[in-house]
Amino acid sequence: MSDPEIEKPSPFHPGEVLLQRSVGVAEQMDQFGRRVIRDHMPDQHRAFFAQLPFVVVAAADKDGAPWITLLSGRPGFMTTPNSRRLALTVAADPSDPVRSAISDGTAVGLLGIELQSRRRNRMNGSAADVDANGFVVSVEHSFGNCPQYIQLRDFSFVRDPERPADCQSESYDRFLPPRGREIVERADTFFVASYMDDAAGRHVDASHRGGKPGFVRINEDGSLTIPDFAGNLHFNTLGNFLLNPRAGLVFPDFETGDVLHLTGTAEVVLQSKEVAAFQGAERLWHFRPGKILLRKNALPLRWRLRQDGWSPNILLTGNWKQARSTLDAAALKRAWRPFRIAAIVQESSLVRSFALEPADGKGVVPHIAGQHLPVRVRTPAAQDPVQRSYTISSAPSDGFYRISIKRQGLVSNHFHDRLSIGDLVEVRAPAGDFTLDAGEQRPVVLVGAGIGITPLLSMLRHLVYEGLRTRGFRPAWLFFAARNAEERAFHKEITQLAEQSGGAIRLHRTLADSTGAAMGKDYDHLGRIDIDLLRSVLPFDGYDFYLCGPPSFTQSLYESLRAVGISDSGIHTEAFGPASIIRSLDDPPPALKPVSSESVAVAFSVSAKEARWSPGGGTLLELAESRGLTPEYSCRSGNCGSCAVRVLSGEVTYTQLPRARIGADQALICCAFPAASQSGQKEALVLEL
Repeated sequence: MSDPEIEKPSPFHPGEVLLQRSVGVAEQMDQFGRRVIRDHMPDQHRAFFAQLPFVVVAAADKDGAPWITLLSGRPGFMTTPNSRRLALTVAADPSDPVRSAISDGTAVGLLGIELQSRRRNRMNGSAADVDANGFVVSVEHSFGNCPQYIQLRDFSFVRDPERPADCQSESYDRFLPPRGREIVERADTFFVASYMDDAAGRHVDASHRGGKPGFVRINEDGSLTIPDFAGNLHFNTLGNFLLNPRAGLVFPDFETGDVLHLTGTAEVVLQSKEVAAFQGAERLWHFRPGKILLRKNALPLRWRLRQDGWSPNILLTGNWKQARSTLDAAALKRAWRPFRIAAIVQESSLVRSFALEPADGKGVVPHIAGQHLPVRVRTPAAQDPVQRSYTISSAPSDGFYRISIKRQGLVSNHFHDRLSIGDLVEVRAPAGDFTLDAGEQRPVVLVGAGIGITPLLSMLRHLVYEGLRTRGFRPAWLFFAARNAEERAFHKEITQLAEQSGGAIRLHRTLADSTGAAMGKDYDHLGRIDIDLLRSVLPFDGYDFYLCGPPSFTQSLYESLRAVGISDSGIHTEAFGPASIIRSLDDPPPALKPVSSESVAVAFSVSAKEARWSPGGGTLLELAESRGLTPEYSCRSGNCGSCAVRVLSGEVTYTQLPRARIGADQALICCAFPAASQSGQKEALVLEL
């Protein structure tokens, strides 16, 4: 039998579908929309509207300018004679741009929202039976909305809503007055009107937006910029903007009853540096006011924010100050910057975590989960600063760098023995290709041993953050091996992350020595992680594998996965420093140019030094060091990208294809050599160093 809901036409118009397609959910939303977007109000919605003390209403005036407002009354001022009609008893108010714009046949959009419970339902349709005491809305579309970004507030009436307001109205063009700026700068909530016209008529939408106070930025030209966070994927508002840029905004002051109305035009920005810099933003939009109306003491209601009233979704977002700091920091990504040790945590008998924050007043360059951080310190044993790269164990959303260091070697011991809270280290922008995309649907298997847990922990934190933010978790398994419980780091943190995921992350903990540990509580498997353990847990059907640990562990597991048919492209490894592995590629690598068999003149442009490379003389990094230069590097194997230098003229090549991704005009000098001349003429090699 056919499903009558599926046979209905799609409720989404081309603008909405275009945005749904841009995030890969068009087909999914088409089926979903046919099921949940109705041409009538279900009984639950009818009861909901009846209990509300206000409703958000949008309509366009005679000039086509959209406006949006809050209409209020004692609970029961909205009734539903039947499932297709909503009657509002609300007196005419000439100061209200929406109420005065509504006449018989006017297209309207409504949003019923209960701030004390975070419930909300949307509806749009057309007005009828309009008189001085109210109007009726005939339903076109009706559907529920999620509770995201709504602050919990309790309401009270300060006057009889049926009594006309002693309202002072002030009109402005383009630029907000001081009181209007104050309302916008403090706002954590506003409502937006949009509409589109087609052959069937006009379709108006009223929608809610929420964020941290100040999430709406006022620009110098009077426009507003608003981040768009993960939502229900309907894209009703932004989809309308793509077809018709006219928009209306209303900012209620919940404490004073003042209302700020704006009408103008909107522009959607799908990708930009600001989108990337604003935590939690999926895209943004600019609003340019044309007309502004400030109605003081317009509302008979006042609201009080509950002590615990902030939306959990809002707490996962950033603000414009942070975004600006991030953009400023991005301009310094090639520079060494001072960072202060803000916290130190002993994670196990061998591992200590150091939280780092900028000491130069700039922001943090966001890393991608799994990347490492180049760090430079001065030690008593070395005359010059010593550079190392440590994997970042915090998530990009944490807003700081946390490096977790195992005691092993000169710099690691320096961190453990000599550095304290408040001390400074030098840091450069994060780097590395061992990264994970939490938005992918393909399940992921994270496998770590020892200190190899650090990039996987960053990935776990990122998976949980993105899962909570978008309400969709990428399925993940974590296999984590340690020698014993005393040396194992992050056990409590990882357990908490798995609990937060609601079952999307499954843990399998392995100990080589179970002394003092309880099976099921402290660990799940005794021994080591190998292919037999993985096969006993996983059906090996469509996974991405991420491996990180000692070289022998990583190499052995990589080879075992390849032997059971896992493609090389499906196996990702921590690939800087000693954890590099020998891979068997799915496809043959591109042919590399031969290394020059003759000596080549090399010039270092920045330092104004010259040298001559001879066959058998080592890498270009070694050549630079022989001339007294101190280029940056970390792995010396072409995996981390720290040594990338621009090639101004000439060509370089490699004896083995490096893993790090760099620009077409760059060379990884730690493993690069002058290439043989293709023309037979000798050409000097010039490096920007």
